[in-house]
Amino acid sequence: SRNMENDVSLKFHRQLLLIDENLVAEDVAALKFLCTDLLTFRKLEGVKSALDIFQLLMAEAYLNEEDTFLLAELLYRIKCHSLLKKLGYTKEKVQECLHEKGRVSPYRQMLYELSENITNEMLKDIAFLLQNHLPKRWITRLCEERDKCSPLELLILLEKQGLISENNLQILENVCMHVSPDLLEPVNCYRRAKVEFKNTAIGHVQLGKKLVLGREMSERKGWTGAFYSVSWCWFFKFQLIITKLCNKYYTWMISSNSCCKGSGPIFSMDQSLMTFFLFFLQKITSYKMDGLHRGFCLIINNVNFDKPLQERKGSCKDAEELERVFTWLGLDVRTYKDQTSQQIINLMEMWQQSQDHKDRDCFICCILSHGESGAIYGKNGELVSIRMIMSYFTAKQCPQLAEKPKLFFIQACQGKEIQCPVYVEADAQIPGLSSMQHNVSPSESIPEEADFLLGMATIDGYVSFRHVQQGAWYIQALCSKLQLLVPRGEDILSILTEVNDDVSRRVDRLGTKKQMPQPAYTLRRKFIFPIPKDPPPS
Repeated sequence: SRNMENDVSLKFHRQLLLIDENLVAEDVAALKFLCTDLLTFRKLEGVKSALDIFQLLMAEAYLNEEDTFLLAELLYRIKCHSLLKKLGYTKEKVQECLHEKGRVSPYRQMLYELSENITNEMLKDIAFLLQNHLPKRWITRLCEERDKCSPLELLILLEKQGLISENNLQILENVCMHVSPDLLEPVNCYRRAKVEFKNTAIGHVQLGKKLVLGREMSERKGWTGAFYSVSWCWFFKFQLIITKLCNKYYTWMISSNSCCKGSGPIFSMDQSLMTFFLFFLQKITSYKMDGLHRGFCLIINNVNFDKPLQERKGSCKDAEELERVFTWLGLDVRTYKDQTSQQIINLMEMWQQSQDHKDRDCFICCILSHGESGAIYGKNGELVSIRMIMSYFTAKQCPQLAEKPKLFFIQACQGKEIQCPVYVEADAQIPGLSSMQHNVSPSESIPEEADFLLGMATIDGYVSFRHVQQGAWYIQALCSKLQLLVPRGEDILSILTEVNDDVSRRVDRLGTKKQMPQPAYTLRRKFIFPIPKDPPPS
């Protein structure tokens, strides 16, 4: 018996030795990184070879003669598939077992895939952007010996300094967005899966509470247990159906998310089941956005005005950015420049009567102009009520858009002009023009029925600011947050909250002018843009 044990142990150590001999320095660095959640930084600092890692894993009981799956998973993650046979595994066998036995966290997998996509030039750019956060000796080494600095090493540095973690990826996302938006793909995949898992767990808890409350109510009212029994019966039958469908959904999730391709499941089957529950719940709590055509997006861009209104320099930058972003989101964008008040009304009437809305999921209208409280200016200096513009698309006036979300974004001042520095202008009436007799809040501008959202660049009575070269604060923040948060599966109200935060932090170059946007809505469900297949346009 002892001889047999010795033979098994000898065979196991020979396997480890053979694997070590077939791994190069880059493979060892990858293994070391993937084990960071299992072993402490201090222990991993002394690692020189794969054998050192194997020894540490055995000391922590992660690896032994009877259970070699963790090592098989690690080799699978770093794509050393040919070495799996030395442990008695195949690529397919590892994939089958990952959902039950996988030990590498989704967070660690995401960072590893991200590192695989970072080129030497990208690494240099990232280091430049983060130079105030990184040790100077590392920056110096990167400049002098670029080949000896790796993306994995950079990520470890960021973790050690507390700049990134499972719940804090903001600085990483910001840097990736600046260097190459394509780098965000694995990060967005990780975030979506994490949010779905969390939300679905909450849904399960709430469903359980409702069933318990149903039982308590039936007992208080003296009802029989029939209703309660039926409720639980329905729940378990529904769960059984979901479990059967989950296998198909799970396969689809793995094949459609790039961060899972080639690396197997990143969540257990229970987690996949919960993700499917969220998929189902989201369908019944969100607006339908899975039609063949997303919808139309109108952009009215008033730049040149009859005197005494001034030219709105920088507005074309906003219009171009809106067109790029909403086209990326799948909308059919139509841009109209320098429209008079009557032309704006005519446009609303034309789109109100369009039969093409029937097969569309939503309708969006963006207006960039000068404005006053509750109204915007046509190029001829005449005001058009925002409420009147929106009223053309009520269910009664435009049946084709009934029960569909209708979003309006208004970049215009809602009060008197403020004197601004030369590079910042106010989208307001210039002195001498008559203003409206009373203030109108955004909520008063929305028609008194469901499915509308009005995003105003500023609160009533105040100016909104526009950089003459970079565009309006509000529109630039809106486009930026849509590109960042839509891939995470965020709904429009969450995105607009982030827009508010972004704009509220901005000041003019003298630090004396600020702005606060204000959304108002009568939406009945969550409005969530489907995640585009292509990366963000900028």
